[in-house]
Amino acid sequence: MYLTSQPMILSGRSVIAVLGPTNTGKTHYAIERMIAHGSGMIGLPLRLLAREVYTRLVERVGANNVALITGEEKITPPKAKYSVCTVEALPRETKVAFVAIDEIQLAGDLERGHIFTDRLLNLRGREETLLLGSGTMKPILQQLLPGITVIERPRLSQLFYAGEKKITRLPQRTAIVAFSADEVYSIAELIRRQRGGAAVVLGALSPRTRNAQVGLYQSGDVEYLVATDAIGMGLNLDVDHVAFAQDRKFDGYQFRNLNAGELGQIAGRAGRHLKDGTFGVTGRVDPFDPELVERLQAHNFDAVKVLQWRTPHFDFSSIANLLRSLDAPPRVPGLARALPAIDQQALEFLARYPEVQDLANTPERVSLLWDACALPDYRRITPAQHADLILTLYSDLARHGTVNADFMAEQVRRSDRTDGEIDTLSARIAQIRTWTYVSNRPGWLADPTHWQEKTREIEDRLSDALHERLTKRFVDRRTSVLMKRLRENAMLEAEISVNGDVFVEGHHVGQLSGFRFTPISGTEGPDAKAVQTAAQKALGLEFEARAARLHASGNNDIALGSDGLVRWLGDPVARLVGSDHVMRPRVILLADEQLTGNARDHVVARIERFVNHHISTILKPLDDLSRAEDLQGLSKGLAFQLVESLGILFRRDVTEEVKSLDQDARASMRRYGVRFGAYHIFMPTLLKPAPAELITLLWALKNDGLDKPGFGELIPVLAAGRTSVVTDPSFERNFYKLAGFRFLGKRAVRIDILERLADLIRPLLQWKPGSGARPDGAYDGRRFTTTTAMLSILGATPDDMEEILKGLGYRADAVKPEEAAAFLAAESGEKTADAAAVIEDATEADTAKEDAPAEQEAASTDTTVAAPAADLLVTPDAPAEPKPVLLWRPGGRNDNQRPVRQGERRNNGGNQAARTEQKTEGQREAGARDGAPREDRRRDGGHNGKPRDRDGQRDKTAPRGDRNDRGPRKDRDTKPAQPQRFEAKPPRKEKPVDPDSPFAKLAALKEQMKK
Repeated sequence: MYLTSQPMILSGRSVIAVLGPTNTGKTHYAIERMIAHGSGMIGLPLRLLAREVYTRLVERVGANNVALITGEEKITPPKAKYSVCTVEALPRETKVAFVAIDEIQLAGDLERGHIFTDRLLNLRGREETLLLGSGTMKPILQQLLPGITVIERPRLSQLFYAGEKKITRLPQRTAIVAFSADEVYSIAELIRRQRGGAAVVLGALSPRTRNAQVGLYQSGDVEYLVATDAIGMGLNLDVDHVAFAQDRKFDGYQFRNLNAGELGQIAGRAGRHLKDGTFGVTGRVDPFDPELVERLQAHNFDAVKVLQWRTPHFDFSSIANLLRSLDAPPRVPGLARALPAIDQQALEFLARYPEVQDLANTPERVSLLWDACALPDYRRITPAQHADLILTLYSDLARHGTVNADFMAEQVRRSDRTDGEIDTLSARIAQIRTWTYVSNRPGWLADPTHWQEKTREIEDRLSDALHERLTKRFVDRRTSVLMKRLRENAMLEAEISVNGDVFVEGHHVGQLSGFRFTPISGTEGPDAKAVQTAAQKALGLEFEARAARLHASGNNDIALGSDGLVRWLGDPVARLVGSDHVMRPRVILLADEQLTGNARDHVVARIERFVNHHISTILKPLDDLSRAEDLQGLSKGLAFQLVESLGILFRRDVTEEVKSLDQDARASMRRYGVRFGAYHIFMPTLLKPAPAELITLLWALKNDGLDKPGFGELIPVLAAGRTSVVTDPSFERNFYKLAGFRFLGKRAVRIDILERLADLIRPLLQWKPGSGARPDGAYDGRRFTTTTAMLSILGATPDDMEEILKGLGYRADAVKPEEAAAFLAAESGEKTADAAAVIEDATEADTAKEDAPAEQEAASTDTTVAAPAADLLVTPDAPAEPKPVLLWRPGGRNDNQRPVRQGERRNNGGNQAARTEQKTEGQREAGARDGAPREDRRRDGGHNGKPRDRDGQRDKTAPRGDRNDRGPRKDRDTKPAQPQRFEAKPPRKEKPVDPDSPFAKLAALKEQMKK
């Protein structure tokens, strides 16, 4: 029956209250007092703390003498003299000699306070009772327990306020406090990235997992602990500093700020025994005001005025009477009725179910229902869901006496999995803790021992898996051992693998590439700096050894890449930058500061020696030309320009200089590999891929062109043997020239191929009607048409050829195919009536030619194939109306002038005037008398009539004239002498006299005497 009389409170005459702030040794004192008695019992606020005290007692008196009793775990040796319990597991009555209750200030807690209040008021030891807690409990204890003995213990060390600090700047051995799992995890993630790792402690973790995490911190594997206020409940930790990342918490009913007593309980964990501690704030928490700081440092907190209370006398006659008894108010001053706890909330839900009302029809059934409602809500679900689970268990207990074994097995099986991440494992641990509690309830299961072992095994396995996941996520185990060794000032052992991996104490800490050490990602903060320092010390000897090996290595071990990096055995050791001299770039060493002194000087000297040797070898013709001492005067100046232009000059840019060179000067330059072409002054040996790539790099270094579009992309085209390529407007224009190509509008042509094109054009412009066999493509000695041989060596289509010739300064005259055929027929001695057949054949041939694959038409070849004359006259697009034939002649424009459009109308006088006025360098490049170059006007019969090139050398590729076409020698000898043909020539330009050359002065004097 429910008793309405005033609750009985035992006397305080045999009770001793040991009060004081944290770090006063209260728990240690209680253990010492308990083992001084023949039997004893101690109640602790947390299962985790109970485990810690149990372990310490086992070490003192042996496992057979100590029992551990919590809601989820029971270790009860038959002859155990001492019991360690959670406060909820403490019995209301006992016969042991000693009883202690720790953290009694929790009697004021809204959620659990009534449990502590009931035990401190009603539980006594036969010989001694100790109440341990904060000094704030002194007034209320003296009020409720008259005659109580109060012992106040001072703190063994001092506590100081350290202010506000960023999380990444917190000192080692710091506990960071937050009040939600999400906040704890995010802080631990940040600590791992910045400081190497952190252990985590949350109330939701299983005791085994929390113990493992605390052990990780206590052993020194990590220097930081991120926790909830669970660390404030008596955990003995080696903490030097406590940082509050939050100062608000959810107390089960609302979010509220922590009071000064709660802050002091947590901050007091800093400093152990005689070692002082500090506390402060971090994250988004505002700094504490001075008044609060003073109270925390002085442990001056408001006294507890009331304790939470719930009646210990329950009326089990009916559910309604039980609920009324739970609402009974206290009748003693200093006690306040507690808010409905989880068990009472569950009972209120179940009381509404008709099924429960039918089952709970006797006091025994009502008592059983109340026992079932005591099931803890480990899963943190809603009261309604929790009540449904209790209903299932209660139904089995009321109807069958035990929980259904199949139902129990199914629930346990669902939790028996160790896969998943932290949240998944935490949920499974909460689930299995529920069934661990069920298995430990007396009389609830038919085979409780089996299920106790089974659930304990699963919980341990899940706890270990959770600890592993937490460690993997929040701890960098790679550096944990290193940090410990560094704190011990131990000599670290370093090892470098053959591929440059650096290991310190067996842990991979970075990569050594050349003379640079790169730590692996995720190593920041002071700890990481210490690791790097240890690694650098170990790398000192390796740097010196590598410097010696590089200094003695051959050129085959060193390479210069197209990116300007010098690599030794594949690792970059230096990079090149531009200097005043394009062929003498500067060397920038890529090495850490640890490479110093003679070792560094030797490395730099060896790399510079290699770079100079590499450039002088690959660009030997250019290097030799730059060092030439036998060149004087204009030839020396031209050589200087050629070197500055990296081996290629447009002839139009140095026309006057070239004209002023005599044959001896040209011959001296030819000995260095210089070729005087129709369009360029160049060095053919530099048009190979390797020299072209190095030339491009040197130009890019001097002109900041490594990042410009097109850098390095034309060299593969050159290496593939392509004679021409479609241009890309986005590319830097100079890259075409440096790679050996001439940019001509939509297409770029290799420079040496352009000179071969000039060799094909030259005979066509030298031929005169009636002078002998007509070369393919010749028209009237002033104009020519494109031939298959031209298309073949350029790898171009007729349209491309038109662009190329215009880019070279040639102009096109358009004539009708009939006129061209008539002219050819007349020159060949044929009748004009046969011209139609020529046109018809040309049309058919061009049509077949257009139908051929484009690849065959643009294929590159070194073989000159003669084209039928008709192929050059008619285009195949419209056989009925053939396109005009383009007759090319040396034009009067340079590359920057507008090309003459096809079909543009001209009158004879106007054409002649235009040709007279437009004598430009474009014409000088391609033309001479009637379009032939001046230097190629000579035709020496002593050399079989072969035309000469721009340098006066015989053109070996030009076809010989047919001896039969010239007739028998006798006839030629008996022919009357033909009058010599003279042409007006412009006055010869006087060559400038080199003031430094005595030979030039002598030649000038002879010329004056002749005049």
